[in-house]
Amino acid sequence: MSDTSSTAAAPPLPPLADQAHHLIRLGVHEIAGIAADELRTFAENPGRRDSDALLAIHPDRAPASALAPLLRHENKSGFVVGDMPDVDSFAPHTVELPDAPLYLVTGLDRGEHMANWSPEEALPALTEDGRTPLLLTEGIHWVLQRPAVLERNRCFMTIGSRLRKADGALDARTPAIWVSNGTGRDGRERRNAPKVGWCWWGNRHTWLGFASATGRRR
Repeated sequence: MSDTSSTAAAPPLPPLADQAHHLIRLGVHEIAGIAADELRTFAENPGRRDSDALLAIHPDRAPASALAPLLRHENKSGFVVGDMPDVDSFAPHTVELPDAPLYLVTGLDRGEHMANWSPEEALPALTEDGRTPLLLTEGIHWVLQRPAVLERNRCFMTIGSRLRKADGALDARTPAIWVSNGTGRDGRERRNAPKVGWCWWGNRHTWLGFASATGRRR
């Protein structure tokens, strides 16, 4: 395996005010129960004028199941795989979120240099490198703001979200976002659509990196 240093910069994000406008246009503020003016005020605060930060909404307010259909790739709408009906039960793991409905995620990286690593291998490497894995909802927010981040054969896992089972053990599934081939249960009509799915904790995939960030703040 290669080292954990990034090989390519992520596409720059729009200014925060533009990100807020886009979320409002998509109706995400209504999903989250946040007034449009509150979202605009948060984004326009002079203390939050990061040059390249992602505006994120807490997953308790805007869950993955509600955000995924808003994704677009080649004019196709996003979807959650049929065998992941519990997608919204995947909660932050090894990740500490700001205690607020709105927050910023900084230093985003798609992690394509870690393709062909397993989640089990990637998490300690990211931690050692001072990085934090993205939540599934953060990954969706990123693609909503910068669709070019999602490329066929250069997609990513979001291993900051894990599911804790009733017996206390972690579910072996780890969430990911990629582009559907339109095969199997996806259906041919979903070819090239953005897909929220999962991979096994111990498996490697040559076409999936590990999305991460340098931090989160209000």
